[in-house]
Amino acid sequence: MNIGTIKQNDGGIFVGRIATLTIAMTIALREVHSANPKAPKFEVLALSAARAWVQVGALFELFSNGTGEAFLNGKIEDPSLVAPLYVSAFRQEDGSYNVVWSRPTRRRDLAAEMAPKTDDALPPLPGADDTAGAGAPAESGLGESSADHA
Repeated sequence: MNIGTIKQNDGGIFVGRIATLTIAMTIALREVHSANPKAPKFEVLALSAARAWVQVGALFELFSNGTGEAFLNGKIEDPSLVAPLYVSAFRQEDGSYNVVWSRPTRRRDLAAEMAPKTDDALPPLPGADDTAGAGAPAESGLGESSADHA
């Protein structure tokens, strides 16, 4: 779902707005210059109530598996938010970006899915396999009783 648009202004800065039912913010993108290939492409800055820019996130450049087309992906995080806002920005023909939100998906635990299914019941109690109720076997570490049984 589209929640905003970011356009390049006359000064060459990408500026836009994001709006949901609980969030309305003016944002700007500041390019990150780094030799690290894992660095984000942009820092996300938001305009505070005091009219100061505050860094609230980062966007990384990713590529579509199907088309190879580049898009931006990241999150906006601030103590005033209940949870991070996960966003993607898709470049349009006019050079602007459409901003969409998404909920994070939990990674499937493949090892857990492949493991044999077990009963969710409690494990048997120690000695539960004794059918006669006689004392514990010597292997349990308790040893044999020296008391006389009548």
